[in-house]
Amino acid sequence: MGRPPASANTTATPERILDAARAEFAAVGFAQAKLADIAARAGITRPSLLYHFATKEELYARAVERCFASLADALSRTISQPAPFVDRLRATLDRYLEFVEAEPDVARIVLRELVDGAGPGAEILLHQVAPLVDLVERFVRAQGEGIVRAALPVRAAILQIATDGMVRAAAGELRVPLWGPGDHARALAERLLLEAPPDLTPPEPDRKEDRR
Repeated sequence: MGRPPASANTTATPERILDAARAEFAAVGFAQAKLADIAARAGITRPSLLYHFATKEELYARAVERCFASLADALSRTISQPAPFVDRLRATLDRYLEFVEAEPDVARIVLRELVDGAGPGAEILLHQVAPLVDLVERFVRAQGEGIVRAALPVRAAILQIATDGMVRAAAGELRVPLWGPGDHARALAERLLLEAPPDLTPPEPDRKEDRR
């Protein structure tokens, strides 16, 4: 198979192909995805796609790694900020939720791999997702003493928060009927993680005498 014309290659940027691949893998999974369909999503030919990515496995790996690399960078920068622990924890949660809301296809890919547990995706996600959980867990354990709930299974709590965010992001039109209006993810996360979430602690009752 010869290389496509140069004009096709300049139009078929790797970024466009990766965006198309992410959408196709999210829709049908790795096994059912076809390079021809991904190329069609990108508005190019299959040979043009293969000019940039030689195999479906390579394309899948690049599409997933590209997204999680940006998330890892955002979380690392947030965690390392010179700010109180609770402020950094909230910012970390916000960055994660912003990521899954902006990348619902990534959420669908992860959820599909968790269910299927087969193909190259499971190994790729193991090397992409697990290090992020490690990063947040180390942060919470090292700097949350006296603020995080005592005896909390930290890693399980982090995964519960992360999974809920992914399921909501992937739910599409079912989101409001199932979760209701509004976004309570941060409030629920703080209730789960913190001994006394500052923004959620009920106000002290008014102890002034009744002057009537």
